[in-house]
Amino acid sequence: MDPISLILAALVAGAKTAGGAVAQDAYNGLKALIKHKFESQGKSDSATILDKYEQKPEKTKALLEDELTEAGADKDEEIIKLAQKLMKQLHPQEAAEGKFSVQISGGTVQGLTQQNTGTITQNYGKDA
Repeated sequence: MDPISLILAALVAGAKTAGGAVAQDAYNGLKALIKHKFESQGKSDSATILDKYEQKPEKTKALLEDELTEAGADKDEEIIKLAQKLMKQLHPQEAAEGKFSVQISGGTVQGLTQQNTGTITQNYGKDA
């Protein structure tokens, strides 16, 4: 799963479920990290898009995806790890199958996409 898709999925899943205290803490932490990232880059409008995404994900997905990419959330290890933690809490079976696996190292993103029929490794960046 690519990092942006993971973050978007975690935000939707976290907003739609009660998932318990640990999941709620992870969800709130993920939102706070993303908002902080936006604010540190002077993107206060992006934080508003994040809030609207919870209410109408289908209408605001493309906007939020662009904002997350521009802000570098897809390369932010802390945001990705928290999104993975949330998805593991909410969907433990899929997490055990490796569905939410994303690795970041050396400033490049390496993604691992797993399906029941095989494994696909995707490497991004100049070292790929």
